[in-house]
Amino acid sequence: MAGVDFEHWTQLAGDSPTSRTEWAAVVGAWSEPHRRYHDLAHLTAVLGIIDSLAGAAADPAAVRLAAWYHDVAYDPARGDNEEVSAGRARIGLVGLVDDATVAEVERLVLLTAGHDPQPDDANGAVLCDADLAVLASPAPAYVAYASAVREEYGHLSDAEFTAGRIAVLEHLLALPALFRTPAAAEQWTAPARANLAAELSLLRARPS
Repeated sequence: MAGVDFEHWTQLAGDSPTSRTEWAAVVGAWSEPHRRYHDLAHLTAVLGIIDSLAGAAADPAAVRLAAWYHDVAYDPARGDNEEVSAGRARIGLVGLVDDATVAEVERLVLLTAGHDPQPDDANGAVLCDADLAVLASPAPAYVAYASAVREEYGHLSDAEFTAGRIAVLEHLLALPALFRTPAAAEQWTAPARANLAAELSLLRARPS
């Protein structure tokens, strides 16, 4: 079921003129030319992983909708993209799903700012695990991901980017757990931590 076509969207938000307009706007946002990693390919990957982890979610539909919106606003020059994306979801989903689902989607999108769901947050665990799954990629794919992120932050000097990236990596490595669903934790924790540690070592070795 994963994908960014309208058929997938209709299973979550119905088929109406308003729904079609919103879907087109969301896809358009994910297609912005400055995106190198946080693009439609990333959205498609996250949706696919949610499909594989959906059995661990309390409300898989809300998690999938949150995936559609979790990076719908992505400006590397801003520090509040998750808040803007959550607000975009709150406005865009009005009339398409019930109020409780809108609230849950907004909450889940905000959670991707820190990727640290509470132990009993099944929906948050699935969304965060899907969003962070790239960290467990084989080394060449991880390097490509890190390079794409660097391209998105092309407005920063190497020193500025390195400092910010080190902070991100240190935050991830300091989380109580990188992955919260049992299947993801078992399969992805070791390779993800190895990738993060390797990148962190390279960044720290760069001359300031």
